Amino acid sequence: MSAHDTPVAAEGPREEATDIGAYCRAVEAHLCRVNGGHLVRIVGPAFELVANWARDGVPLRVATHGIDRTIARLTARGPRRRPVRVEFCEADVRDAFDQWRRAVGVRAAAVAVTPEGTTAGPEAAAARGRSLPKHLERVLMRLSSVAAGSDMPTGLREAVATAIADVDARLDGARGARAEARATLLADLLAIETALTGAALAALPDAARATVDAQVTRELAAYRAQLPPEAYREAEAALRGDLVRKHFALPQVRVDG
Repeated sequence: MSAHDTPVAAEGPREEATDIGAYCRAVEAHLCRVNGGHLVRIVGPAFELVANWARDGVPLRVATHGIDRTIARLTARGPRRRPVRVEFCEADVRDAFDQWRRAVGVRAAAVAVTPEGTTAGPEAAAARGRSLPKHLERVLMRLSSVAAGSDMPTGLREAVATAIADVDARLDGARGARAEARATLLADLLAIETALTGAALAALPDAARATVDAQVTRELAAYRAQLPPEAYREAEAALRGDLVRKHFALPQVRVDG
């Protein structure tokens, strides 16, 4: 049974929010493109694998990004004699999905309360223990690259310059920061990103804003029925900010975790 002839079953909020057949066809088409046009059919176990991505709320954009990761890594090893099958992309797709959930916040917001009344917290973020100096150096490189562009709106250009100064001012303090000092630094980075994201939102053209809003609706469709209204609004804002920063090639300044 393939994505082309399988009806979509409505078994819950996620099923209703996602057309499983259309999702699998889109993944199949993308897989063929990145395999140089070779037809790689998504049938049988492969179809169930991809259908589970859809049921689990993996946005199509995130799934294709995970596939691209796999293709890029395998291509870097040398010429490939066979096209890459979707089964080999599972780990990268799930990793990309975890990153997306951390960025948007749906992992924590969707945590259920156990019968005993305790709430299971989110998994520890991989960012915990990450080298802050290296992160800030990467952020400064990205911001400097964006600042070198000539077509940036004035307000955003000023915000980028401010962010560069603010991040640079914290670089020395990031070396060896522990406990309260690290927590203060993480809060500062979040504030810097919030200001930068606000400037990017203000600079976004109307047409691009409509595209971003439509993308937010699509990617969060599977979570609308699961999240409390306030948590859903927070997820919307977080995803919108992420997409707007990507529009202007701005880096993530904060460190999750």
